[in-house]
Amino acid sequence: MTTSTATPAPQPPDAGAAPRLDPVAAIAAVLIAASVIWRASITTRGYLTADDFPIVSQAHEYGLGGLFTLYNNHFMPAGRLVTYLIDRLTGYEYWPYAALMILGQLAVSIAFYRLLKLMLPAGWALLVPLTLFLFNPLTLEVSAWWAVGLNLLPMQLAMIVALAAQVRYVQTGDRRHLITLAAAVLVGLLFFEKALLIVPLVFLATLFLYAPGGPVRALVVTIRRWWPAWALLTAISLLFLGVYLAMATGSSVRVPRSAMEVGDFLVQFFGSSLASGLTGGPWSWLDAADGPAVAAPTREAQWISWALVAALFALTLWLRRSVAGRAWGLMIVFALLAAGLIAFTRLGSEMSGVAGLVPRYLGDVFVVAALCVGVAVAGLRRPAADGGEPVADPVPAPVRRHPQQFVVGLGVGLVLLIASSVYSSVDFATDWASKAGREYLATATRELNAAEPGTVFMDQPVPELVVPSLVYPWNKQSKFFGPLGDEGPVFVTEARKLSVIDDSGHVRPAWVKGVKNKPGPIPGCGYRVAGGKTTTIKLETALINYWHAVRIGYISDRATVATMRIGDREPVTFDVHQGLNAMFLLRMADGDEVELTLRDPKAGLCTDEIEIGALVPQPM
Repeated sequence: MTTSTATPAPQPPDAGAAPRLDPVAAIAAVLIAASVIWRASITTRGYLTADDFPIVSQAHEYGLGGLFTLYNNHFMPAGRLVTYLIDRLTGYEYWPYAALMILGQLAVSIAFYRLLKLMLPAGWALLVPLTLFLFNPLTLEVSAWWAVGLNLLPMQLAMIVALAAQVRYVQTGDRRHLITLAAAVLVGLLFFEKALLIVPLVFLATLFLYAPGGPVRALVVTIRRWWPAWALLTAISLLFLGVYLAMATGSSVRVPRSAMEVGDFLVQFFGSSLASGLTGGPWSWLDAADGPAVAAPTREAQWISWALVAALFALTLWLRRSVAGRAWGLMIVFALLAAGLIAFTRLGSEMSGVAGLVPRYLGDVFVVAALCVGVAVAGLRRPAADGGEPVADPVPAPVRRHPQQFVVGLGVGLVLLIASSVYSSVDFATDWASKAGREYLATATRELNAAEPGTVFMDQPVPELVVPSLVYPWNKQSKFFGPLGDEGPVFVTEARKLSVIDDSGHVRPAWVKGVKNKPGPIPGCGYRVAGGKTTTIKLETALINYWHAVRIGYISDRATVATMRIGDREPVTFDVHQGLNAMFLLRMADGDEVELTLRDPKAGLCTDEIEIGALVPQPM
């Protein structure tokens, strides 16, 4: 095996000879297939989690009318449409979500390989950026978590297609490629507003990789020579920003608490996540409840990753000089741009302490990083002066003198990179396989199907581990179980016999735990409520002004209707049944007393069991 150095003299074709297999293309195909299988083995072990459930619930509730509704200020109508279609077909079944993410990863992988073939000289070195991108453990979240893949897989594909269109435009001058460029950006924006970063990426890639001269001359040449692209992208950006800002209900911009917080974030982003991601890390992870783990390389691992990146940086600068310098410059500038966006939208929050370790925040950066590593290692195919086929950068002299050693070293390095990545993925996969939402939903569905007819519930939050309270009201059971349709639970605001779904998903008889009434004065009765008269029942403590579940246990001598007032709230009526009974109510309540009145003047009722608070499973 040898590296490509010069174009061999053409030979007359042999009509009877079989087409020669390109070994680089063959290995690239194997790498793509292996990486997709590797990712599929991790994706299929998991399930929907966290933001996935509100996104699916909103698709079910809003239908097509909710396509342009923002989710946490995220604009993703195309993603909502895909989720809507899956929900209508299969609800919470996981296989369509997993299949689409795997197919999306396959499409992105193939597109990235085609971009490398377009931009880089043919040869074994092309496998370096391809392997780095395909087997990056810090992008496993992109192909495993629906809420992330729904945004980032289309954005990655749009980035790649847009870059390819711009490169073809630079190489040929044919403005028809601007149509593809515009289409890629627009499609990306329909899935994720962050795809607006494609615009500066295309400009920076053109500036750093294709514009001749020093910084000032390169900037002037970039603007003047390819101005139609910038005019088109500027128009798209302004149009999108106008639409997005008109729809946004609030600003996503946050103010970091301090300069130290920003510094810690940048150290995490570049020193822990980016550096380890370029070397097959992070090798260790920090559990993040039911969501995907975040990068947590040890101090020793960080030093190793820094040393490896520094060695690669120095080696490529020695071999490729300005070409490598420009490539590394592009990676750093784009990473700073992406980091700045995260800093101004995520810092200053409860999660800012680990923001720089969250893999999805680098999902776009690793596309650019892999490409830049490829340019630094392999060089570029540059536009020919005569407008013909692009011309490859010359092979560095040390590589020409020792081609076999170079290929062997390259192969060993790639094998070690893949081995490191697979090792890093083990703990991620184990963590991802544990899904509280899957177990909760499966248990609840099974028990709902087995529940007796007429089983009813009052709406309450699902466990925090399944859907966080930050997305209220979409953490409510009525929202969570909405996609189950008629097979889901029935919710009421009052019931004689009430059930609850506990934190494990089991259906159990309901009880109320909270503020009780003070003991009544009548032995064996508690408080006597006579027909036509109002009885005031004092509570042990005052209630917080909020929604509360109310349980009143009573014994009545006949059926009638009762009126209850809690504090200063509007009274509510409920049916009273003869004998020993109980009634559950869901009410806004405050104050420290309850008033009870019976409509039938001949009726009588005793109660000493009033409790107002939270619904809980009945004590065993």
